[in-house]
Amino acid sequence: MAAGTLYTYPENWRAFKAQIAAQYSGARLKVASNPPAFTFGQTNRTPAFLNNFPLGKVSANDPVGTLVFMSNDALRGATPQAAAQVLQWVSFADSEIIPPASAWVFPTLGIMQFNKQATEQAKEDVKRALTVLNQHLTTRTFLVGERISLADITVACSMIWLYKQVLEPSFRQPYPNVTRWFTTCVNQPQFKAILGEVKLCEKMAQFDAKKFAEMQPKKETPPKKEKGGKEAAKPQEKKEKKKEEKKPAPEEEMDDCDAALAAEPKAKDPFAALPKSAFVMDEFKRKYSNEDTLTVAIPHFWEHFDREGYSIWYCQYKYPDELEQTFKSCNLITGMFQRLDKLRKNAFASVLLFGGNNDSSISGIWVFRGQELAFTLSPDWQIDYESYDWRKLDPNSDECKTMVKEYFAWEGEFKHVGKPVNQGKVFK
Repeated sequence: MAAGTLYTYPENWRAFKAQIAAQYSGARLKVASNPPAFTFGQTNRTPAFLNNFPLGKVSANDPVGTLVFMSNDALRGATPQAAAQVLQWVSFADSEIIPPASAWVFPTLGIMQFNKQATEQAKEDVKRALTVLNQHLTTRTFLVGERISLADITVACSMIWLYKQVLEPSFRQPYPNVTRWFTTCVNQPQFKAILGEVKLCEKMAQFDAKKFAEMQPKKETPPKKEKGGKEAAKPQEKKEKKKEEKKPAPEEEMDDCDAALAAEPKAKDPFAALPKSAFVMDEFKRKYSNEDTLTVAIPHFWEHFDREGYSIWYCQYKYPDELEQTFKSCNLITGMFQRLDKLRKNAFASVLLFGGNNDSSISGIWVFRGQELAFTLSPDWQIDYESYDWRKLDPNSDECKTMVKEYFAWEGEFKHVGKPVNQGKVFK
């Protein structure tokens, strides 16, 4: 079974997936990852490479060596149901593991600038993904069926750098089923043939500013001016040269897309007409992210909350009968949050998924600037909110205070729901 050539760079976890799949299926996969066969940033910019792979991205396969084509039926799922489950877990890895793993791990490798808020959010998102996996693996050895599948290969490879860099023992302790499954996978002969020995990290890696600076492209040093006869240049020539030096560097030509964006008028702030508020949302968000929710963040919220400048809303998803797999249901929340990114400065939310597969519901608490639903203030914010029922809460009522406590802390009786908390997401 031939699968062609895989162009990549060393230690690329995306390439690991294809290489491990080939180990299981017997595909003859040639890997080009080192000079002269392949040099990242050079080979993938040549006309010959771009002719086959127009985007110039790696990993790239020639001619059709994709992950699925390098797999056999056992890896893809022997039955239609198993195949569907495999694809669900592949999607789970792409949407729920890779984004937060990259945001958290890349700064520790020196390939991305550190951002505390993004890192803290990534840690929470990783915890939720691990919770889903841990629950699923409580009674299972592998993700789908009784043997390794593309689901295990994809999800495990997506977590390699998490386990090698940041998932120290105390962090991974609540998820023993995930660690048991991961170590089982990476110790299979087909995994070890590609990955070698995978050592789990003992101490969480941190951002190294020096390493990050070293990995940045260095600016070329301008050549030194020659001394000599030129120093005796005429005063007029010196003056003209000085003027030339002061001229700003010519701007790069914008393509049609950039020019069109630049020509667009700046969007007006939807909250500009509202009076200033003493409630500092960012300060509360820092308390919520970095300190205990029940003893610090929630008391801070009520102590500083501006009842005139902000409002609190309860939302409930209208179509619970359509909710099937829990991770797909959670993707609904994630997608909504991503499309509301420009609202973050003026809003906070904790939205929870209750119940299990084919028996779940979604509801949450939102805090908005102003007294109306913020979604109506911008067409860009109106994609998802109509899928929810909305009810404004009285901040002085016991009902509101109970809901804020339970939804912010993700724990409580939730008498109005009648199902246990499965997982949730925070918009901050």
